[in-house]
Amino acid sequence: MAQTSLLRDRCLVSFSILGGVILGITVLSLLSMTVKELSDIPHLVRVAMDAKVIDSIVLTMGAGANAIALLLIFGIPLAYVLARADFRGKGMVESIVDIPLMLPHTVAGILVYLLFMKRGLIGAPLQSVGIVFEDAYPGIVVAMLFVASPYFINSAREGFEKVPVHLENVARTLGASRMTAFFRIALPLSARHIYNGAIMAWGRAIGEFAAIIMIAYYPMVISTLIYYRFTTSGIKESSTIAFVMILACFVVFMMLRYLSRFLGRSDDRV
Repeated sequence: MAQTSLLRDRCLVSFSILGGVILGITVLSLLSMTVKELSDIPHLVRVAMDAKVIDSIVLTMGAGANAIALLLIFGIPLAYVLARADFRGKGMVESIVDIPLMLPHTVAGILVYLLFMKRGLIGAPLQSVGIVFEDAYPGIVVAMLFVASPYFINSAREGFEKVPVHLENVARTLGASRMTAFFRIALPLSARHIYNGAIMAWGRAIGEFAAIIMIAYYPMVISTLIYYRFTTSGIKESSTIAFVMILACFVVFMMLRYLSRFLGRSDDRV
C-alpha cells in the first residue's frame, strides 16, 4: 500500500527522482570500484589480509571511538547548557562550536598541532607527565575529536531542545534537583539524538586525514596508509585498501543504524 501511494504522489515521485541523482553518483562510484576490485580476487585477498591494513583499520576505528567517548563526557554538558541557558555571548559560543565545520582540514590540523605539540600550550605540560601527542596515538584522538565535535554537540543540543522544559520543571517542583532532572528526564529523552550524533561524529572522525597527519603521521590511520601506499605503490594498491575500508565501514554503519531503531523510539512521542 505504501509503495502504491508513493507512486501516485507526483510530489514524492519528483523528489525521489531528484534525490536519486545524489544516490546514483554514490552508487556508481562504488560499483566502479567494486567491479575493478573483484576482477582480481587474489590481489584483493592479499591486501585485505595484510597485517598493516588490518592494524590500521582497527587503529582508526578505535581512535574514533575514543574521541566519541571524550565527546560524551565533555560534549553532552556543553550541549545541554546551549539548549537550556540564554546568556550573553551565546551566539559566539555556538559559532566557536561550529568553527571546525568551516575550516579547511589543513587549518584544523595546524590549530591542533600548535596546541598539542611538544612546545604547545597543552602539549608541553602534558609531555612533562608522559603524555605525548606528536606522532602518537593521543595526537590522532585529539585531531579526530576536534573535527568531529560540531557533529556531536549540535545533534545532542537539538535533542535537548526537543525535550519539553516543563517536564524538567515538574520534576523539580516535586523535589528533584536540576542534576537529577537532567539524568532522569532530559538525558534519556535525548538518547536517540545523542546516539545519532555520535554515529555522525565517529564517521567524520575516522574519515579525517589532513588534521591527523599534521600532528601524528605515525602510527598510520587508514587514510594515512592509503596516501602512503598511493605514493609508494600506486593506485592499484591504494584503491584496494580503500575498498577494504569501505566494506568495513559499510558493515559497521549498517549495524549502528540498525541499533538506532531500538533506541528512544517511544520517547519520540513526547
